[in-house]
Amino acid sequence: MSIKIRLARAGSKKRPFYRVVVSDSRMPRDGRFIEKLGTYNPLLNKDDSNRVKLDLDKIKNWLSKGAQTTDRISRLLESLEILPKKTRNNPIKAKPKKESEEAPAEKPKAEEVPAEKPKAEEVPAEEPKAEEAPAEEPKAEEEPKAEEAPAEEQK
Repeated sequence: MSIKIRLARAGSKKRPFYRVVVSDSRMPRDGRFIEKLGTYNPLLNKDDSNRVKLDLDKIKNWLSKGAQTTDRISRLLESLEILPKKTRNNPIKAKPKKESEEAPAEKPKAEEVPAEKPKAEEVPAEEPKAEEAPAEEPKAEEEPKAEEAPAEEQK
């Protein structure tokens, strides 16, 4: 039987409130638990004393018996200096996003390209409509030509 110290959700929709409980790992998240060890209210400010309330003696007792903690509980206990701090490595988070790298380089090109790209995108988008309704074909062909002419004059 694997025992875990974890969060059991309480509270209403969009208003989370958690109980810190000891339960069998096979039980549902909000289901049967062995003992309640405290509460956690993420809606309160981080410096609020009511945000995390834990019975530290009971937690130390369960940890000595071999209970495992979930990630969130281990982080709470690390911040209270009950557990030693783990070194976590997330190399993906350190990499800059592709959008931020490419955005400055593409801005000058982006100004010229949108005038051409919507035309290319509009024509294929209108062709399937033309196949569905043959009566609209002449109208669909005339509209892009009217839009193309002013675009050429602006250059």
